[in-house]
Amino acid sequence: MSDTTQEEAHTGPIRTPGQLLLAVFFSFIIPVFVIIGLVYYVVSENKPSGATQAESFSLGGVSADDLQRGVQARIQKVGTVEIRDANRPLKSGEEVFKVQCAACHATGAAGAPKLGDAAVWGARIRNGFDALVNSALHGKGAMPPQGGGDFDDLEIARAVAYMANAGGAKFAEPQRPAAAATTAAAPAEAATAVPVAATTAAAPAAPAAAAAAAAPAAATQVAGASGGGEALYKQACAVCHATGVANAPKFGDKAAWAPRIKEGLPHLVEAAIKGKGAMPPKGGTNAPDADIRAAVEYMVNASR
Repeated sequence: MSDTTQEEAHTGPIRTPGQLLLAVFFSFIIPVFVIIGLVYYVVSENKPSGATQAESFSLGGVSADDLQRGVQARIQKVGTVEIRDANRPLKSGEEVFKVQCAACHATGAAGAPKLGDAAVWGARIRNGFDALVNSALHGKGAMPPQGGGDFDDLEIARAVAYMANAGGAKFAEPQRPAAAATTAAAPAEAATAVPVAATTAAAPAAPAAAAAAAAPAAATQVAGASGGGEALYKQACAVCHATGVANAPKFGDKAAWAPRIKEGLPHLVEAAIKGKGAMPPKGGTNAPDADIRAAVEYMVNASR
């Protein structure tokens, strides 16, 4: 009993020749096949590419492409600095229109008012030049800010004036403040210089010359006042009053104007200056009150 226990304690797991053969097989033959498989993988041309491996790689459910985009977003430039020449010549309204606005406004695409379509532009013109420029600079509807372009705000305003004028408005093309001041100063200087020269050359005849010039000057002023109402009417009022748009009393329609004329001219002038119903203040213009009064008188006289 004691001898059998001691023999079992000194024997290993391999007790038979079959067990020895299995141990040899698993110890040598299987590693050989593993090595052969690795060599075949290394020399094979059908291995997954590095890009495929990168795309298939994920970390916490985030793909390699997402990780790369995240890195690019973190290292991108915070902003850009662009230096422009403030004194470069301004583009005209027509030039800006052809480059930036014609894509939509030449064809009426995306609901844009078509260039030259007075019926479509009329309602917009009544909102005034400032409202049109504000929409162009900040975007409206399908139109992005500045029409998606890269022009100066003043150049965009010039394009707005060009399109609105093609639709019936009479807006002046905006100028740089310095240029506008210089342009206004030149006639003033010339007007100042002429009387001085004239006074020096003909001082003895000054009273007679002044008396002779007074009558033509007064006549010119009267003519200007009488023609000013018609000019402003054609510029700003005819958009509605020539056709009766938005319930505006039609020009020359005595039945429509009769109850308004009964209210008195001051009341009509006040309504034109402050705006009434669909009519904006001063018809959307910056005309002085005297010109507004002249335009109202012109319409009233044509409808009596």
